[in-house]
Amino acid sequence: MLKIPNSQFPIPLLPLVQQLETPPDVATALAAFSSLPGCLLLESARQTTTTSGKHLGRYSFLMADPFAWVQCRDVDDATNCLQQLDQLLQNFSSQTVPNLPPFQGGLAGYFAYDLNRAFENIPPADHDEFETPLLAFGCYDVVLAWDHLENQSWLISHGFPETDSQLQKQKAKQRIDFFKKQINQPAKPPHPPTSLDPAELAQQYPIGPDGLTSNFTHQQYIDAVTQCVDYIYNGDIFQVNFAQRLLAKATCSDIELYQRLRRCNPAPFAGYFDFGSLGSEPGAIISASPERFVSVRNRTIETRPIKGTRVRTGRPMVDIPTQQNLESSQKDLAENTMIVDLMRNDLSRICTDDSVNVTQLCEIENYQSVMHLVSAVEGKLVDTIDTRGLVSELLKASFPGGSITGAPKVRAMQIIAELEPTARGPYCGSMGYFGFDRSVDLSILIRTITSRRGWWQIPVGGGIVSQSSPTKEFEETMTKAAGMLSAVFGV
Repeated sequence: MLKIPNSQFPIPLLPLVQQLETPPDVATALAAFSSLPGCLLLESARQTTTTSGKHLGRYSFLMADPFAWVQCRDVDDATNCLQQLDQLLQNFSSQTVPNLPPFQGGLAGYFAYDLNRAFENIPPADHDEFETPLLAFGCYDVVLAWDHLENQSWLISHGFPETDSQLQKQKAKQRIDFFKKQINQPAKPPHPPTSLDPAELAQQYPIGPDGLTSNFTHQQYIDAVTQCVDYIYNGDIFQVNFAQRLLAKATCSDIELYQRLRRCNPAPFAGYFDFGSLGSEPGAIISASPERFVSVRNRTIETRPIKGTRVRTGRPMVDIPTQQNLESSQKDLAENTMIVDLMRNDLSRICTDDSVNVTQLCEIENYQSVMHLVSAVEGKLVDTIDTRGLVSELLKASFPGGSITGAPKVRAMQIIAELEPTARGPYCGSMGYFGFDRSVDLSILIRTITSRRGWWQIPVGGGIVSQSSPTKEFEETMTKAAGMLSAVFGV
């Protein structure tokens, strides 16, 4: 972990902004930035409009070379690391420049699902052979930001961690000049990571294409889903999100895999994060997530849980009846509504009284290969959350997202730990940013591949309720995996 600079500004400063004459291609810029440490892309690879007319996926953000880095591997260190993230936000602040993309520098990175053990009494998984960090965040002074709706882009820099205003301006200009040149640099070939021997992996079973394995046999998965349903009938839970982990040997660079994924499965909360270049060993997140965990704008917090999935073909004659089936499915509607209630409860812990409202309930949103039922819940953050610590308080109240745990949340997570043999790592955790201006946008890491130790982890799951058919639940996981497997196997 790098030393955290100690600097406080009594009056928030505005960053230096330079609009680029021609917006660079996102994929080309990512390849050029990938040679820099801590390269992170938060990309709206698919622009989506909800049935109520809300636009998702307007902005993208690319950054690298953070001036501070916080990483945690041991759950006993998690509280301290979260406090360090809070401290960075308190030490560095900036006003929002109007009419620009909302992220203008700040903390960016990911929280692993297994960070849940820092907040609740959840046992660790039996196997954690990839040992990905529980969190990895950089503090990024420079951001390359796109507005896809207006087809514009900007470089933004504050000159942090300099404290003198004149030095800040000089540093900001130097950084913008450097990153502007970097956009046109050719990509450097990555060093291949050391590959974990198959004998060191948790037990794996062949599934699907040659070279693809799962941590369950088909029958084991069916039996585990049946056990989840038994827990529901016994009164332990109402719902649990249960997953299998698919695994494939890495056959190309992580950047190339992301380029494939964004082509075959574009998503509004896509992302690439090289969390290994500033850590102890290589590792990357390659995500095509369709789901927002939380966003904060002007102290209004929103969460957008997804529950309910069907295959989408792109052919109206097929998709319209499928959509009608999803909209009328009592199982999927009940599943979604339960998570909405859970998220209302979570947000009420950090929101003012009576401010938490459901603004969207069970609307259809279409993606490349699937359609989902999506809801939205909003609330107004309490005034004291900044002094208590924005990062730690937000996570303590709501992490992990209810749509990928179940309800009641704690008991559902305990059952996940009991039945899933391997650690989830980043899957079902969250990736995104906390801006210097206290804006927040975090995705839920589903449809996400984690690259580590020469392997690609491809976990997929679904919400189990009392009406669940174990066979159909298995089929749903493979449906959700389809876009990622197309990228992995190049089909």
